[in-house]
Amino acid sequence: MMTRRAYLYFAVTFVLGVVVGGCGVFFYAWYSGHWHRQFERQRVVRRLTRELHLSDTQVHQLDQILADTAKSYSELHKQVDPQFDAIRGQARDRIRQTLTPEQVAKFNEWVRQADERRRQHPPR
Repeated sequence: MMTRRAYLYFAVTFVLGVVVGGCGVFFYAWYSGHWHRQFERQRVVRRLTRELHLSDTQVHQLDQILADTAKSYSELHKQVDPQFDAIRGQARDRIRQTLTPEQVAKFNEWVRQADERRRQHPPR
């Protein structure tokens, strides 16, 4: 009887560990941006073609509209990115003013890593 109860406790503990660990991985990946799908124009075209039964002409028009929109987004990013960079720089400078020299060194490393992630995953 005691052995059976020990196995049951072990199994429940193991299952709870798997569930908690899985949730942790999910939330980390979701909120860190690793599981967000990037916009794929062709995937959207295929899905709308299938769901809306688009004609060949409509498919071509939709593809062109999405391509034009992506170009407009890119141009907008080029215009406003310097403003975001300036605001980000001002905030970082203000943060540095509140830190000790040791903290500034660690903060600068954190900033370097954040900037590297941003370069690897540019805005959509």
